[in-house]
Amino acid sequence: MINGWSETFLAGIQTLNQILTAGIAITAFSLFLYALSFNLRDRVARSFAIILLCVVIVFTSEALQDKSQSTGAIDLLLRLQWFGIVFLPAAYLHLSDALLVTAGRPSRGRRRMAVRGMYAISALFLLLLSFGYLLGPLVPDGKPAPYLLRTVWTEAFTFYYVSSMVWAGVNFARAYGLMLTGSGRRRMIYLMAGATAPALGSYPYLLFGYSLASQHQYLFWGVATTINFLVGALVIVMAYAVAFFGVSWPDRVIKSRLFKWIMRGPVTASAALGLMTVVRRGGEALGTPYNAFVPFTVVATVLLLEHAITFAAPLWERSLFFGRDRKELELLQNIEERLLTQGDLQQFLDAILAAVRDHLQSPSAFVAALDDEILSPLVVAGNRSMLDQEGLTEALEQVNGDPRREFQWGNFWVLPLHRRKQQEMDRDELPPLLGLLGVAKGDHQIMENDQREALWLLADRAAIALEDRQLQQRMFRSLADIQPQVEMIQRMRAAGRYDSRASLLTEPLPQEADLANWVKDALTHYWGGPKLTNNPLNKLQVVRDLAEKDGGNTANALRALLRRAVDQVKPRGDRKFTTEWILYNILEMKFIEGRKVRDVASRLAMSEADLYRKQRVAVEALAKAILEMEVNLLDR
Repeated sequence: MINGWSETFLAGIQTLNQILTAGIAITAFSLFLYALSFNLRDRVARSFAIILLCVVIVFTSEALQDKSQSTGAIDLLLRLQWFGIVFLPAAYLHLSDALLVTAGRPSRGRRRMAVRGMYAISALFLLLLSFGYLLGPLVPDGKPAPYLLRTVWTEAFTFYYVSSMVWAGVNFARAYGLMLTGSGRRRMIYLMAGATAPALGSYPYLLFGYSLASQHQYLFWGVATTINFLVGALVIVMAYAVAFFGVSWPDRVIKSRLFKWIMRGPVTASAALGLMTVVRRGGEALGTPYNAFVPFTVVATVLLLEHAITFAAPLWERSLFFGRDRKELELLQNIEERLLTQGDLQQFLDAILAAVRDHLQSPSAFVAALDDEILSPLVVAGNRSMLDQEGLTEALEQVNGDPRREFQWGNFWVLPLHRRKQQEMDRDELPPLLGLLGVAKGDHQIMENDQREALWLLADRAAIALEDRQLQQRMFRSLADIQPQVEMIQRMRAAGRYDSRASLLTEPLPQEADLANWVKDALTHYWGGPKLTNNPLNKLQVVRDLAEKDGGNTANALRALLRRAVDQVKPRGDRKFTTEWILYNILEMKFIEGRKVRDVASRLAMSEADLYRKQRVAVEALAKAILEMEVNLLDR
């Protein structure tokens, strides 16, 4: 009886460990997709993505192992696990180098060569694994689980693994010492703590066949389960720290987006997988190999968790991520949810005009808005041919000083729509005019008093909508004016998270979209002009360096940079007029040689519309080449 309970307990621990292993694989893969989706351009995020990919391979191979599998399948999975293990040391050194560069200690070439050398050594161990030298044969009846015997090359790899992790740890400590801001030091601690999880949890300690593990299976599986708990939690901590690199979003946006990603991805998938395993194993214990509750459990878990996340997301965002800015952010959220868009405005005015036509049995009605002294119809209901849009100006001229008096204009009764009186306005001052509401009248039709009251009530509703429309347009114009400055401040603030010494003293790297526009302007005045001499590209460090060599002439320096970038786009060999030469030929003929669009299109045998499309691609390629030159210069 005791042995039966003991075996059941051991089986339960092994099942829990298998669920945790699969959960770690799911979490790592989800975070890998997150890195690919949001901040892959950053070198820290790229190196972290490599670590996550290695973790996915290691823990997926481990999760797929089962006692019911054949010996050959277990041997294959154990060896496949090493495809991720062999590249972990190089990936960790790569991450530590990227952290040092981000913290303001760029490589002078030695660290970069060391990282490349480590990847080469890892590739060499992968070859040894492929040819069967790195690992020995499988021990299928090994206790507490099957394992692979070690070889001489395994000992060499162990030394390589440990020394690489120590080297990476030293670089992590150096990067931490370079942090000047409190947030940067705090996130570096998170990163160093999280980095220990894949390093310690991915190496297969069963490879050595320790007798301690076979003699004390409860201790082994208990420790393994605890380690998997820590690995799953610390991988998320590591991903949280890396999520701030390479993006200029506010901290609250990064936290909220990552938290929602984890809840919808790893948490939901792991919960569904865990419950599915429990239900399936329970069915097998009761003598039912196939349990109909398995698919039901999976579907119900996914739907319930997604439902709960959707309703809980606004609550956790406000309580966890808004902080002291809660009132302002809640106001912005309310504005976003209740914003009067053009579609909403048209729908509301359509309803008003329908009510107007119903009260007066009118065949046509319209609402026109006054923008910058220009009157234009926003919504027209009914017979559109009755409205002379070009003659609306005449109707505007007939507006008198009484804001509550309609007048006739052709076949229409027209009601002026005024803004509501503000408290600071004089009593006799007429509120500004917002627009006109017009309703077509029948022959010899007279408006009754109750009809007039209803019509003016509807006109007041339309005036409120037009007033809100003007206020929102003014707000959008203000937001458009401050957007470039806000983006620049956010980029500088994001760079200052980890390298405050340099981020505020140098111009932040421009966005590729802005860079492409600047490049196009500079090419337009390639041989001289204000778009070349006053171009924002002159602030780039690569242009400044070229200007110093040319006696301070920034125009010549920018022209030389453009020429160098064009040469980078140029394919190898003699100039031809084939497909692979199209981008270079467009840049050379249209901007450098200054030919007309028609001549260039004729020479390249394409339409002018196709030429402009290819020109946009060529300018973007040029901007990318210039950005790479700037980045390489700053990394030295």
